Amino acid sequence: MTAPLLAVSGLHAHYGPSHVLQGIDLAVPAGGVVALLGRNGAGKSTTLKAIMGVVRPSAGSVAFAGQAIAGEATDRVARRGIAWVPETRAIFPSLSVEEHLTLAARRGGWGLDRIYDRFPRLRERRRSGGGTLSGGEQQMLTIARAMTTAPRLLLLDEPTEGLAPLIVEEIEAMLRSLKAEGMALLLVEQNLAFALAFADHVVLIGKGRVRWSGPPADFHGAAEAQAWLAV
Repeated sequence: MTAPLLAVSGLHAHYGPSHVLQGIDLAVPAGGVVALLGRNGAGKSTTLKAIMGVVRPSAGSVAFAGQAIAGEATDRVARRGIAWVPETRAIFPSLSVEEHLTLAARRGGWGLDRIYDRFPRLRERRRSGGGTLSGGEQQMLTIARAMTTAPRLLLLDEPTEGLAPLIVEEIEAMLRSLKAEGMALLLVEQNLAFALAFADHVVLIGKGRVRWSGPPADFHGAAEAQAWLAV
């Protein structure tokens, strides 16, 4: 059996005395898409942060491309080929769109022409400061910036939250194109219909633990999913 690109096993993490992750297990195969679902506060964002090295795991293992990475600094994790699209977007207000796209670019990553072909809005706003962009434009910029780093795995935290329906459609179309090109994705998403239609595998977590894991087709038949949806 081929080893997954990302393998998380028994992952624990704390915020001070708060035990946020309590043994998370998940795997993302090369070219696969995994949706991480759960209520607010379940530990979804913390799982991504622990993988990325923003939060230091207190126990468990994280392996990427067969190499242990748990506890590594965020910049080292990024150089290995993992890119993170945080919920906060982390846009610098004083930097222009084009400066964002060239600041962290790596050989093999998306160049400006490819980005502007995919995101015409960013071409139009290339001289604009990050602080002047709409929420949708900032999200496009955050995804495009991640792709300049030549990632093998993209971590996305609520990429469509709070966006206008038309922008949501553009973001979802972009994610589908990335999937078609073989990009591996670990997606935290509240849009259940999109997550189930888009993902190859679903992991439902609650109170820091995996409550259910399986194919999207089986999600609605799972008792754990029914309990989550009922609230």
